[in-house]
Parts: sequence; C-alpha cells; structure tokens
Amino acid sequence: MSTSHQELVGPRGTTSLRSRAVPLAEPRRQIALLQAVDLEGSPHGGNFDEALAHAGHPRLGPAKLEIFQINVGKLCNMTCKHCHVGAGPDRIEEQMDRDTAEACMRALDKTEAHTVDITGGAPELNANFSYLVEESVGRGKHVIDRCNLTVLLLPRFRELPDWLAERDVEIVASLPHWRRRNTDSQRGEGTFDASIQAIRRLNAAGYGRGDSRKRLTLMVNPVGAFLAGSQSSLEREWKEGLEREHRVRFDRLIALNNMPISRFLEWLDATGNLRPYLQLLVRKFNSATVSGLMCRNTLSVSWDGRLFDCDFNQMLELPIVGSDGRVLNVRDLDRGTIASRRIVTGRHCYGCTAGAGSSCGGSLSGGAAS
Repeated sequence: MSTSHQELVGPRGTTSLRSRAVPLAEPRRQIALLQAVDLEGSPHGGNFDEALAHAGHPRLGPAKLEIFQINVGKLCNMTCKHCHVGAGPDRIEEQMDRDTAEACMRALDKTEAHTVDITGGAPELNANFSYLVEESVGRGKHVIDRCNLTVLLLPRFRELPDWLAERDVEIVASLPHWRRRNTDSQRGEGTFDASIQAIRRLNAAGYGRGDSRKRLTLMVNPVGAFLAGSQSSLEREWKEGLEREHRVRFDRLIALNNMPISRFLEWLDATGNLRPYLQLLVRKFNSATVSGLMCRNTLSVSWDGRLFDCDFNQMLELPIVGSDGRVLNVRDLDRGTIASRRIVTGRHCYGCTAGAGSSCGGSLSGGAAS
C-alpha cells in the first residue's frame, strides 16, 4: 500500500522543519543549540550526567527490557507544533520496508519484551503496519498503536477501529486538551473536532468503556513552556469534560512533558522561552524518576532498523553504538550487547526527569509535576 502526498490532507499546526529547509532540521544543530544555552547558576550547570551521578547513578544502564518500540517512519497527515519527530506529509521517504519489519519480528523473538509499541509519524500510514500488529499479536505480545486520531478519518481507515479492537490493540492517542482552543492551537485548526469524531468511532468499536482488552489512552502535552500537571487530576478533568461536553469516553490519561527538540525547540528558541524552559527542566530534576526512565526498559528501532535507547535519542540521531564503534541494527540484535550498553544522554534528557517525570507511559513518580 503506497501513500501519496495528496492523500495526506488534514489540520496542521505548522509545517515540517525539513520542508522549510531551516538549520534545525539537522539533529546536530538541535544538540548544538541546547548545549549553547547558558545554564551557569543552574544545578550542575545543566550537565545531565553530573545530575545523575549526584543522584547516585554514575552510569545509566538498562534494566529488564519490557517494551520493543518500533518507529515505522516520519510520514504523518499532521504537523503538530510539539511533535518531537518532526513528522509531516512531506516525510514520505523515511518509511520502514517489509524487510526491516520482518527483521524487527526476528529480533523481538530474541528478547523478553512483553509489549510492542508501534509509533511514527502516523504508524497506520505505513504499508507494514498491519503486518507488525498481526505478527506481534500472534506472538502473544501486548500491542500499542500510537495514533493521532485524525488519521482514522481517512476513508481507507474507516474499518480500522474495529480491526484493532478485534486484536485487543491498545490505542494511545494524542489530545492536548479537552477544550477545542487549546488542542487546535497545538495541533492545527479543526483538529479537536476531528479528534472527537475519531474517539466516537473508537467508542463504537468498544474502546474507552472499561474493557482492559480495548484500552483507549489519551496522551496530553502542555501547550506551552511549562511542565505537565498532575496526571491523576488531569484524568479526572478530561473525563468529566469530554463526557459532559461531547459524550465520548476514554480509559486512562497519561501526561508527558514536551521535549526540547525538533519543532518544539524551534518554538522555544523563536519565542525567547528556550533558556527559561531549560532552566525549569534542570531545576525540577527529580531523582525519583531515574529508575523508571523509559530508556532503561525500552529498545527503540528506527524506520531503517537502527537501534536507540529511546524515541527522543532516535530523533536526535544518537544511536546505540557497539564496543567496535559500529551503530547497532535490529538485524543483528544481541541481547548481551544491549543489556551491557551505556545509555546515551544529553541535555534533552532533563525533559524526562523534570517534575513527576515523563515517558511514553506517562509520569514516572506519581507526584505533581510542577
């Protein structure tokens, strides 16, 4: 199944960095910009490794591998302002092919991961999405589809909610706020109404109704340069607001901090918020989050098969490198090498340790974030 540029219509919050040919489209420019911010006077001068060492973690290594995360590519029907992937309709070339998808399944068989987390871009747009779901479910894995909701409104995906429900796939869907204005400001005009329509389709397929086999999780990011609020409080507010105003339901909510990379980094820099936001992340470093960091229990695979500690490192082109200096690939995954690696860190990592912490599974310490 191929995807043409013309098919990918939908609300857009901005345009991709690459389509505008701006310097920050290059990950090394993003890293350089983060490193250039003057954090003198902040704890440990904004050195993440020193903060870890001071908290009793002189060497950040992996824990038991639980989640096998597959990023199938950067193609998306949307261009949200906060997207750390820099995804968009113009990212057509960066798509996982069948050979790499099959290599992912062979590698999965070598691990003890219980969950396969399929992400993108909009992962449903990849021609191998159904293959990855079917193969993972057939192996008895819990499967997560990281869905932007609006993709479900494309005509060819009309039956997708039922197809996913039949396979007990968990849907983790981005919805920045239960109010229209806040969601549209981050994800593009008209996104909120489209998202509500998509949630109704998911509800009709059995999602969001308390069935643990058909779990609908909403994922929220702050709509500005501040930390995510209390996850439990937000969940209560979102459930009450969406049920009262729109008669739609979901099962749980997870709250993530915005990572200072890609388009969010561009916005921070352009609005004068970069230094204050980094200072906030550094000041709110929470050592209680370190043991639960997703880079410790997750292995991230890129569209071309390279291995990373997490999806954020993947977007910054910080791959896992073997002892021989070679970038590791899913085609030759070795459990011993993966288990003994040192996790690659940088200033962006403060985004996962600030406040209540942040991961693909939500907050880490259970406390209030700010």
